[in-house]
Amino acid sequence: MTAENMKPFGIKDKLGYLFGDFGNDFTFILSSSFLMKFYTDVMGVPGAVVGIIMMIARFVDAFTDVTMGRICDRSKMTPVGKFKPWIRRMCGPVAIASFLMYQSALAGMPLPFKVGYLFITYILWGSIFYTSINIPYGSMASAVSPEASDRQSLSTFRTMGGTLAGMIVGAGVPMVAYDQVDGNAVMNGGRFTMIAGVFSVLAVVCYLLCYSLTTERVRPERTVEQEQFGVGEMLKNAVKNRALISIIAASIVMLLAQLTMQSMANYVYPNFYGNTTAQSASTLIMMVAMIIAAVLAKPVANKIGKAELSVIANLAAAVVCIILFFLRPDNVWVYVGMISLCWLGLGMFSMVSWALITDVIDYSELKNGIREDGSVYALYSFARKLGQAASAGLSGLMLSAIGYTQETAFDEGVVNGIFNISTIVPAIGFALLAAVLWFWYPLHKKEVDANIEELKKKHGK
Repeated sequence: MTAENMKPFGIKDKLGYLFGDFGNDFTFILSSSFLMKFYTDVMGVPGAVVGIIMMIARFVDAFTDVTMGRICDRSKMTPVGKFKPWIRRMCGPVAIASFLMYQSALAGMPLPFKVGYLFITYILWGSIFYTSINIPYGSMASAVSPEASDRQSLSTFRTMGGTLAGMIVGAGVPMVAYDQVDGNAVMNGGRFTMIAGVFSVLAVVCYLLCYSLTTERVRPERTVEQEQFGVGEMLKNAVKNRALISIIAASIVMLLAQLTMQSMANYVYPNFYGNTTAQSASTLIMMVAMIIAAVLAKPVANKIGKAELSVIANLAAAVVCIILFFLRPDNVWVYVGMISLCWLGLGMFSMVSWALITDVIDYSELKNGIREDGSVYALYSFARKLGQAASAGLSGLMLSAIGYTQETAFDEGVVNGIFNISTIVPAIGFALLAAVLWFWYPLHKKEVDANIEELKKKHGK
């Protein structure tokens, strides 16, 4: 039921939800964009080892994500809801764990120690603390409002929050974290550790703003069936849920494209082009592309459908990556301009992606007769982490395959290999994303509109 004595959905909820992903991405984007670079260049750990650790952590998430989703669904309703309390509880631990990952003072320790330290701190940050705040935060979207248009607004504002954090991390870090050594851009480890500390503090501030500004309005009472609905039954239903399985596949390939572009930017700009200023500028231009996507996504999605919009945008991004691979521009600004077109295509999907998962939650309720926001979102979150693992593992292994080390970082054959990775892998990811959403994902505009009407009748609205 929806609480009647609450303020209607409005700008405070949108801004609060924006700050939630702002906080998430101060640690997430720092990790997805710079952790590999920090450990290969500052800590001296091979890229393949870093990638394998990140992949192992994602398999741990298979247990922690689902467990946290079940905890959320079984949590008691409090005066502020059942998802919001977790944001306040876990904002400190996730920020501290993030800071601990980037301790450049340990660079002189033996390699086994550094590998073990990375493994422990990365598991603490990503598999335990980040999970314990991100699952409730994501699940909360369907509790803030039952209306599809409101959820689309939350999806857009969430993406904008992540984009703002991405702009600060992506543009700010290259301007501060690098020194020029013999004409090459080299990461300064001590300075990067301080940057990580600042971002951890900012993450906590953003989480608390999210907690203060958002309101949970949808507060369904748990039924006997829900209490008896166990993990085994949930997984059984999930396997038969075409919408959930296909959106999981879409998320994996989307993150393969997105995170490969993010992580390889830390090698393309300083190593291939020798220009970290262009890296910072590219992040600002990416922000412009995401703003354009934010303006266009909702009206276009309302007209043609969220999935349909995503297919068109990501096919275009795949074509741009293929052209870029063959063109191989010598001018870094040509590269910046073309890669920004890819971000525009990805941005269209990002703006609607969180609304897509609420469509899947609605579909699951109609299919199974039980609403399990936290559990469905947990499975979706785990899928996203599989995409993160695929990107990190593939990037790390491919860097090692082309011979990238601290000593060979600027060799001609290595830097050409870096460029290849930065274009081919995203092209494959974009193309697969479009194919999954068009041929497999069943919730196109007509089906979504019908499901919303059926749920309104079911809930007596």
